[in-house]
Amino acid sequence: MPVHLQSRIIDLRRNLLALGALVEQRVASVIDVVRDGDTELARKVRSGDVEIDQMQLDLENECMRLLALGSPVASDLRMILTAMRVSNELERIADMCKGISKRVIRLVEAGNYRYPPALVQMAEAALGMLRNVLVAFSNEDIKLCLEVRRSDKYVDDLNKETVAWAREWIETDVEKSGAAIELLSIAQRLERLADIVTAIAEDTVFLVEGRLVRHGAE
Repeated sequence: MPVHLQSRIIDLRRNLLALGALVEQRVASVIDVVRDGDTELARKVRSGDVEIDQMQLDLENECMRLLALGSPVASDLRMILTAMRVSNELERIADMCKGISKRVIRLVEAGNYRYPPALVQMAEAALGMLRNVLVAFSNEDIKLCLEVRRSDKYVDDLNKETVAWAREWIETDVEKSGAAIELLSIAQRLERLADIVTAIAEDTVFLVEGRLVRHGAE
């Protein structure tokens, strides 16, 4: 049976953006989890991976079918390859949200949940980056992709602030070392989340222009 490549490519793009919207909601929820220590919401985030995992698998399987049966070339081939990468990266972002939620639950239940303003700012910045990169992907906006890449440094700087805050916390109360380490793990995941969003921006540049901009190249 012939594969109607163009209509399938349109569906692939639409489904990838739908996955992105769902992951965006997950990151928005994590901001509330981190800011408010909301364990009820954290449990929802922790247990909500099934739909995202299934969407990612469906996208990957569709990409494999199109590669095998559609004989794509040029921009269509780049779209399929990009969709495979980005769907996996979006699923990883959801995993980061799950890991953050687990740690917030542990800290709140132990009565040890404290955090610096920089931690919430990291989460908010990462969400802003994700929203921008989804717009950039949808509109094939290279300028916005490069802005997303540059935003990653801001998240890195906030991570350094969080590390410094945690060290001071340990110095004032060594018994809180375990809680501080958990907090640093949350910050590490937020920083990694921003790195993954940056990778999606780089994938989008490849999609539109067919060039690689990793490792600092523009």
